[in-house]
Amino acid sequence: MTTDRVRGMLTLEDLKQKVESGEVETVVTMFTDLYGRQMGKRVTAEFFLDQTAKSGMHACNYLLTVDMPMEPVAGYQYASWELGYGDFHCVPDLSTLRMATWLDKSALVVCDLYDEKTHDQVSVAPRSILNHQVAVAAKMDYVAQAASELEYFIFEETYKSAREKQYINLEHFGAYIEDYHILQGTREEILNAAARKHLSDSGVPVEFSKGEWGPGQHELNVRYADISTMADRHTIYKQCFKDLAHQLGLAVTFMAKFDASVAGSSSHLHLSLWDSKGEKNIFAGKKIFGPIEGSNEFRWFLGGWIAHAREMMVFYAPTINSYKRYQSGSWAPTSLAWSFDNRTAGFRVVGHDSSLRIESRIPGADINPYLAYAAALASGLDGIRNKIEPPPIFEGDVYSAADLPKVPMTLRDSIAELEHSEFARRAFGEAVTEHYLHFYKSEQAAYDKAVTSWERARYFEQI
Repeated sequence: MTTDRVRGMLTLEDLKQKVESGEVETVVTMFTDLYGRQMGKRVTAEFFLDQTAKSGMHACNYLLTVDMPMEPVAGYQYASWELGYGDFHCVPDLSTLRMATWLDKSALVVCDLYDEKTHDQVSVAPRSILNHQVAVAAKMDYVAQAASELEYFIFEETYKSAREKQYINLEHFGAYIEDYHILQGTREEILNAAARKHLSDSGVPVEFSKGEWGPGQHELNVRYADISTMADRHTIYKQCFKDLAHQLGLAVTFMAKFDASVAGSSSHLHLSLWDSKGEKNIFAGKKIFGPIEGSNEFRWFLGGWIAHAREMMVFYAPTINSYKRYQSGSWAPTSLAWSFDNRTAGFRVVGHDSSLRIESRIPGADINPYLAYAAALASGLDGIRNKIEPPPIFEGDVYSAADLPKVPMTLRDSIAELEHSEFARRAFGEAVTEHYLHFYKSEQAAYDKAVTSWERARYFEQI
């Protein structure tokens, strides 16, 4: 975890003082489900200090087996009607305790989930999966540093009005592509300025926001941190945006591809490895790889990340909608190539010396960051462990290259890649891999039986 004191972060003593002064009345205790949605409870601050901070709380374990409408899905080995849907133990990670200034008199803490019988972390919980990979990295004397570049669309709708319109013909907060536009950015400050302020005051330090390549599309970036802290920041960022949008009578979406006619929304992931003290970027070095000076660890990490990308794809593109991003000339990658500062490549190397890092442009804004970071870290560490060489550096337009391996183009294809992956079973374990296979297969099955507006528009009259 990041140890430097960040504005908005709290100790228990800080919280006690704020409770006594009336600044904090509620502590939001949260963890993510498989989709990456925040779940948890709102605890009175006094009870949190007296009990929850020391003893944790409980929640029903069905939350790691539900679909998007919150219906329990049959077939999981972890929890089921047959097993009675018991509890897991939610233990606050007090290093994540922070203000949540966008909420009234509230603080927030992220929880780890523990099994009631074994007292081990619940292996299928998203944060547990990342925690395990962080521990693997620590045994290799590495600390992973990471950052997410997360994009979203803003609409002059409420979530209620969007539902009533069945998400069709929604009014974008913008009429044209606004990439880097200051004018359109000024109009959107009602939301983005509020988000920058509240996130920075709530332990999620913001660097900047900017217009993106769609009408009403924006990106807000927060400072890099160790990979666990970054995953926490990512989920808090999304929750903050949705809460603020609701308060302002607006709506935001983190769908990977909201509309076929406009740009998709990505969540580019930046990664580098540092020494165990967090003082030296292990990727920095003097070996020459085209225009890059780096280390063998840099090269092998990149090789592993690319080599395992297809079998880890469900964690970078977890929904049916995710795959609509991967179109030529769309700024989303279609091939597994790497290059230096080239936005057509799936893996873009940027920076130098202490800032040298690998950016994967494959993940969409719909990722669960704990799972995506765990997949990326496991892949890169395996590359170092087995000295996996990356393919030759690519120069030019990756979209026009015909002989490069492609990213999987459907969720069904990615499920098949995971199902046949021996690496996933080694890295995550058999039970975890089977749990997520069932999750993604259930998502695919729900789509397979759905009748869409596209089908009605195409076939209703003319078939």
